[in-house]
Amino acid sequence: MRVLVVEDEQLLADAVATGLRREAMAVDVVYDGQAALDRVAVNDYDVVVLDRDLPLVHGDDVCRKIVEEGLATRVLMLTASGDISDRVEGLELGADDYLPKPFAFSELVARVRALGRRATTPLPPVLERAGISLDPGRREVLRDGKPVALAPKEFAVLEVLLRSNGGVVSAEQLLEKAWDEHTDPFTNVVRVTVMTLRRKLGEPPVIITVPGSGYRI
Repeated sequence: MRVLVVEDEQLLADAVATGLRREAMAVDVVYDGQAALDRVAVNDYDVVVLDRDLPLVHGDDVCRKIVEEGLATRVLMLTASGDISDRVEGLELGADDYLPKPFAFSELVARVRALGRRATTPLPPVLERAGISLDPGRREVLRDGKPVALAPKEFAVLEVLLRSNGGVVSAEQLLEKAWDEHTDPFTNVVRVTVMTLRRKLGEPPVIITVPGSGYRI
């Protein structure tokens, strides 16, 4: 899942991003509304975690722009105010969910995952294919009923492949969905991660390389 965190309190923004990365999400961070609009214009995000009171461009205007563009991106709006009228106003702007500060990080993760499922073709909470079972909420992977321990990026790559439901996923798409914008696009990190993932999933191999196209399960 690709997430954009937009929050002008840098310590909070960085802490949220670090926590979401530990949940195997690819996370970009910006600290003002104009930077958020710039990122949304060039990257496909599943979810934007959007603070409402932002410098340069207000969070309300960022939300309006995302809605006007008809993007599949889902918006989770944050605010320091827990007032019901503020929540209603945020939802009327087009936000998909609303979370007042302070918030429990576990609730933030659950809401981001729920919105991420809505940003794509609806799929069951637990993804299953070719003897592999992946539970994003519990961060658990099973191969033929046996647990498989994966690093966050390996988990993220496997989730993207399973969500494609048998379709081919290019290395560029994996890089887009499982890594953040600071990753070198010419790196071999995708190939290395897929190789490690294959080894950990065991025999017989379930990740198929499609020459010139990418990978599929």
